[in-house]
Amino acid sequence: MDSKEKEFLTRIESHKGILHKVSKMYMDNPDDQDDLFQEIICQLWKAYDSFKGESQFSTWMYRVAINTSIVFLKKEKRKIDKYEIASENIKEEDCDAYIKESQIEHFYKAVQKLDKIDKAIIFYQLEGFSHREIAENLGISEGNARVKLNRAKEKLKEIIKNQGYGF
Repeated sequence: MDSKEKEFLTRIESHKGILHKVSKMYMDNPDDQDDLFQEIICQLWKAYDSFKGESQFSTWMYRVAINTSIVFLKKEKRKIDKYEIASENIKEEDCDAYIKESQIEHFYKAVQKLDKIDKAIIFYQLEGFSHREIAENLGISEGNARVKLNRAKEKLKEIIKNQGYGF
């Protein structure tokens, strides 16, 4: 393995949590999430020579991951799987963990119903990006990023509320 490959793998390993989050935001089914994760890795490797170090690696990686996810969705046109977990299979001591996991899963399902730009904005917000950084990554003004973020949050609240979780 040459030094370029080692450097790439080291960088990916240190940021793979981000890639898992992107995959969960764009795909519902765990198998589809894995497929998207692998596709993002492939695209990152193909584009790695274009990374010039003018921005942080994680910023460049976000862009590639979001763009790959959008293309993947368009190309595959997959439908969201609906599945249920039977409550009788849950042990009492696992109840709190199940509730938390259920809330996270419910959140990701709600995010999946947003359009591609709103998904990206919510993702950047969750990752702690400033309005300026969101604007730069999406190629919009900072004011527009603020407005779009507020609208995306409102859409997300409405989706969650309509799916049975109230605020």
